[in-house]
Amino acid sequence: MLNKTPNALKIKKIIVSQPEPQSEKSPYLDLIEKHNIKIDFRPFIQVEGVSSKEFRQQRIDILQHTAVIFTSRTAIDHFFRICEEVRVTVPETMKYFCITETVALYLQKYIVYRKRRIFFGQGMFPQLMEVISKHKAEKYLIPLSDVHKTEIPKSLDKAKIKYTKAILYRTVSSDLSDLNGMDYDILVFYSPSGIKSLFKNFPDFKQGNTKIAAFGPTTAKAVKEHKLKADILVPTPNCSSMTQALDEYIKTHNKNTK
Repeated sequence: MLNKTPNALKIKKIIVSQPEPQSEKSPYLDLIEKHNIKIDFRPFIQVEGVSSKEFRQQRIDILQHTAVIFTSRTAIDHFFRICEEVRVTVPETMKYFCITETVALYLQKYIVYRKRRIFFGQGMFPQLMEVISKHKAEKYLIPLSDVHKTEIPKSLDKAKIKYTKAILYRTVSSDLSDLNGMDYDILVFYSPSGIKSLFKNFPDFKQGNTKIAAFGPTTAKAVKEHKLKADILVPTPNCSSMTQALDEYIKTHNKNTK
């Protein structure tokens, strides 16, 4: 059984359920230096592609679509992987609608960017929908994970857009068996899948004095459903980012703790 000691202690050790930031300007590095704490980065979930056999069972004809909607670089990778595996040559007339310009530029890995019709939003799906709504005549294919935001199909349905969902990859729990004891002062989660992975790896987990930070309402809901307490919720009117919320919490907690 995983538990913490009954005495409240200063925050010294945190685990973030995401890959380690590659940028030297990551605000997490500032937290480490500012509070003299240890932060481990460990993805609690990982993505794996569906097989070509599984894709064929969805009975989707890629070439019957005139446009593709990409919400992530992962979606791009698995779309072109599947096309290669099922021997589909994507025509040059295919249009691409991407959630951000950064995602759109990632298409250069697979296509000659300047020769294609590419559109992008500003980071939120409602913004991308404004672009899509100007091209209602297209028949869209949208590559997704088995776990995806319901707002995406709902928004397309509401706008009466013709589209097909293609489940090209899935989210699975990572093997965390080497983290025996889960001896951290704060666990940081960014998705409900991370909470699910925690209990898959450690079914007897008890929160004790461990603090839990949750990003977004769906993650907070998952924390509550697993009978845990979210000590740090993000975003809030005062804290828009996880690192900002952690900074404030650590500063207050450590000041009031021996």
